[in-house]
Amino acid sequence: MTVLDPPQSTARRWLGHVARHRVAATLGFLVLFPLIVPYEALAANILVLGLYALGFNLLFGYTGLLSFGHAAFLGSGAYGCGIALVHFGVGWFGAILIGTALATLVAAVIGFLAIRTRGIYFAMVTLALSMCVYYAFYQMEPLTGGENGLRGVNLQTIGVFGFQLSFLNPTVKYYVLLAFVGVAIWLFSRLLASPFGAVLEAVRENENRARACGYDVAATKLVAFVISGAFCGLAGALNALHLSIVPIETLHYTTSGQVVMMALLGGMGTFFGPFVGAATFLLLQDVLSVLTQHWQLYVGIVFILFVLFFPRGIWGSLLDRFGPR
Repeated sequence: MTVLDPPQSTARRWLGHVARHRVAATLGFLVLFPLIVPYEALAANILVLGLYALGFNLLFGYTGLLSFGHAAFLGSGAYGCGIALVHFGVGWFGAILIGTALATLVAAVIGFLAIRTRGIYFAMVTLALSMCVYYAFYQMEPLTGGENGLRGVNLQTIGVFGFQLSFLNPTVKYYVLLAFVGVAIWLFSRLLASPFGAVLEAVRENENRARACGYDVAATKLVAFVISGAFCGLAGALNALHLSIVPIETLHYTTSGQVVMMALLGGMGTFFGPFVGAATFLLLQDVLSVLTQHWQLYVGIVFILFVLFFPRGIWGSLLDRFGPR
């Protein structure tokens, strides 16, 4: 029998409570998060990109499918929301729904084509199809602004249950975004706790055994891909409202690479890991970009060190060391 010292035992009990009440613990932390980071705009960036990484983690961490094309869903959600607001005068809530729906549709098309492949071929097909989406939006300049991006996604006030809130106030903006992220986190937790969530992990662990048990592996992968795209599309729609602009780089393959880094830094296959990874990546970028124009080099070095020595990521390593047994 292993005797735990008091600090380790306390950490294990604390992480056990967090795991049992993961939605409440995550939301409680995110409510207080603006008090921790240097400024609220950075907190909003971490919140939105954490949701983006959460959607990616459903496919990568829980289903075992590595995609290099998730920027297509983030960008589709952002452009769908922005175009609805700027060109069609749709209300802010409806624009978010349109952006999420567009990303879900794009995910369904890409997923239908990509799940026919496996391994590195799956990753390359998602990358290629994502770049097709990039050039499609790039060429629709009257709607998307082309290389200049979509501008004018400006919300000064939003109506919520009859109240007018100033969206220019960074605190109000953060908590409005958090309301949507909170609902997404709750849905994500319910999904993982459902029988479908167990099937996802079965596919990840042994695809052939899952198929032998009677599960439709192809359909499971497609549904996971579409749901993952929907979460990322919601993140894109919220990002458009947050930034008041949709840069074309949102659809670029480098944005797909960033979400892979966030998932690995935080810990793939963990519930809170995507937000830890997003916070780590953006805080490193915020600090190092002030010190040097070659900040990407140092972020890359940190990423390599984590892959080599902490392959389970920051949160994954904490759970592995101190988590409940």
